[in-house]
Amino acid sequence: MLGSTSRLLPTPRPVLVQTRTYAVSLKPPVVYPRKSVPRRYSERKTYLYNQYTRLLQSSYDRPLLLFEHADFSATRLIQLRAEIAEAVAKHAKTHPPSLAAPSPAPVPTPAPDAFPTFTILRTSLFGVALRDLSGMDTRLRRQVAKAIPGTLAVLSFPELNPPQLKAVLRVLARSVPPRKPKTQQELDEEKKAAEAAFVPGRRPKRQRPTPVPDLKLLGALIEGRLFKTEGVQSVAELPTLDGLRAQIVGLLSAPASQLSMVLGEASGGKLARTLEGFKKSLEPESQDGAAPPS
Repeated sequence: MLGSTSRLLPTPRPVLVQTRTYAVSLKPPVVYPRKSVPRRYSERKTYLYNQYTRLLQSSYDRPLLLFEHADFSATRLIQLRAEIAEAVAKHAKTHPPSLAAPSPAPVPTPAPDAFPTFTILRTSLFGVALRDLSGMDTRLRRQVAKAIPGTLAVLSFPELNPPQLKAVLRVLARSVPPRKPKTQQELDEEKKAAEAAFVPGRRPKRQRPTPVPDLKLLGALIEGRLFKTEGVQSVAELPTLDGLRAQIVGLLSAPASQLSMVLGEASGGKLARTLEGFKKSLEPESQDGAAPPS
């Protein structure tokens, strides 16, 4: 009897849970039959869409660093932005003088718009702005979308300044160190503590864990190219534009300075002997090994 009754009981259907397996999608929007086209968005979404579009457009002239963030509170974000601004101001004060201003005068404090901007983005709207951006290569779009696994934060710089980029990355690594995975011993201790605190018939006490912020560098958009983490570190080791100009000027002026030094040392009768010796060094030696006649 029990066997026949159990056969008549309805079998529960499995619950299908739709999980989102992407962060940034480049697929075209779905058109519903009863929805008006084009779709109208709220003022907040329109503002964010325009902001993300401007960020992507400025990445051709200004570096745009991509980060994955987790467990950041509003207070911690304010503190992180203050640390970035402090690092930029300190780097500007200790920056060596350029070729345009070789005097040892102190460098003025940078303007507010000269500081990098750290912004938390909504990945869904960022994907829409990335998809609708004109002028960007399709391959680059796919690379950017693939590089973002989940949450997204960007750090936009006013200009490409590798020493400044290096100083900011150093501050971020010190302020938000990478998380260390728990060892098997720590997991076993947590399991034993949970079993010891368990009382039959009593609801366990809920303990809210202390959030530990995490920030992971994903890459950067620099001059229309996507650099991964290793590439960003390599760019940060480069000298400034003024430093590169000084190196080029040094390479171009080295032969002329050496020639002027030789002519300065070979004054009077020394000049004839110097040119004669230079002539002998250019002439090929004879087959029998004898020196050519002077």
